[in-house]
Amino acid sequence: MTQAAAAAERAIGHGDNAITEQDVTNPARNREKYGDPNETMKALVWQGKNKVEVITCPKPKIVEPRDVILKITGSTVCGSDLHLLHGSVVEMEKGDILGHEFCGVIDQVGSAVTNHKVGDRVVASFQIACGDCMYCAKKLSSQCEKTNSNTIENAMYGGRTAGMFGYSHFTGGFAGGQAEYTRVPCGDVNLLHLPDDVPDEKGLYLSDVVSTSWNCVVDTGVKEGDVVAIWGAGPIGQMCIDFSYMNGAKRVIVIDQNWRLDYCKSKYPNIETIDFSNLPKGETVVSTLKKMEHGGPDVALECVAGEYPKSWAHTLEMAAGLETDTPEIINEMIESVKNYGRCGITGVYVGFTNHFNIGSLMERGIRLIGNGQAPVHLYWEKLLKMIQEGKIDPLKMVTHRVRIEDMAEVYYAFDKKEDGMQKVYCATKFSQPACAGSPALKRFGSSPLETV
Repeated sequence: MTQAAAAAERAIGHGDNAITEQDVTNPARNREKYGDPNETMKALVWQGKNKVEVITCPKPKIVEPRDVILKITGSTVCGSDLHLLHGSVVEMEKGDILGHEFCGVIDQVGSAVTNHKVGDRVVASFQIACGDCMYCAKKLSSQCEKTNSNTIENAMYGGRTAGMFGYSHFTGGFAGGQAEYTRVPCGDVNLLHLPDDVPDEKGLYLSDVVSTSWNCVVDTGVKEGDVVAIWGAGPIGQMCIDFSYMNGAKRVIVIDQNWRLDYCKSKYPNIETIDFSNLPKGETVVSTLKKMEHGGPDVALECVAGEYPKSWAHTLEMAAGLETDTPEIINEMIESVKNYGRCGITGVYVGFTNHFNIGSLMERGIRLIGNGQAPVHLYWEKLLKMIQEGKIDPLKMVTHRVRIEDMAEVYYAFDKKEDGMQKVYCATKFSQPACAGSPALKRFGSSPLETV
């Protein structure tokens, strides 16, 4: 289905709004136009549903005057990357280079780049912004009007999001950063300088997870005295714990299962937890939350996604193509919160759903907020300063340091929730030695181990 959608988009044709080249998901698509004629690199590519592979392909080259070629020193795997792995996000094509969170050292700059120079350490935003449109003027970069001309997204959503690195042709078709090099369009806009006191292992996560978590909390309106319930104990959920307390929450309750809750509790001992897989007979997440807090929490934050059905009914409906996303967690949130409570959705939902409890939403005055793809440019300077001041430490969520050569095996382990994997730092041959507090390098796969 995902490849068929990509073929349909090619047949229909893109819109005419984009100011940067579309569908450059791998320089090998047209080496003469997009690839260095002499140099190659390692990159992780999508090879079909549930299959990724590290390949050798051409190093990207400058295509447009505003381009930057980045030598990657760090990338990571996000829970949303699993939606690509599973084929849940439309318009993937074999050979697409993945990865939307990365940092590195500038290798080359286009003739129109003025804010950065070769040798600068930078982090990239996961979205690609033009810097000039109506949304970019407000730093709402994730909704840039000029970097994604996809027709199907426009028809499905009534509008387009910004282009995104390594996240299908649905978002413009840009090669990602799970590679040794990547091309950054509009480099002056989409790269942030990393100061010497912020190592790559911390600065990397400004690219997405830190900014996304902050956006989830502030956009949903967490305030002093709130009781906050968070669905999902992954990296986004963990950072939302930090940011909820920072914005005045008096209690934080995290809903997940098994070792993920144990890990979360070890990092944030003040939280309360609900293991949805081990509730007493007759109890639900909703009933448990109502018992823990009179009327339920004030705020519910969705940090999971709509891809994972709980019931047989939604499993069958999704398998039959009758819905693309399950509403089960969103319904739990709506039914759990106090009247006039607030529910924020940050987990990825790509299409349509059935059995949504619109009655509870309307009758009880629930505020349901789509947090959207986080506008990284709005927040990343503030969040960088918070890292410098020690107010937040992204390394708290990082459990593994891995190599680009092993990334296919890392994807499979992450998908299966093996080895206690939460957030990884993926190093390349260009990476500096690990900073203090970083996990030791762990080998996945059978290739020889190197120290990075």
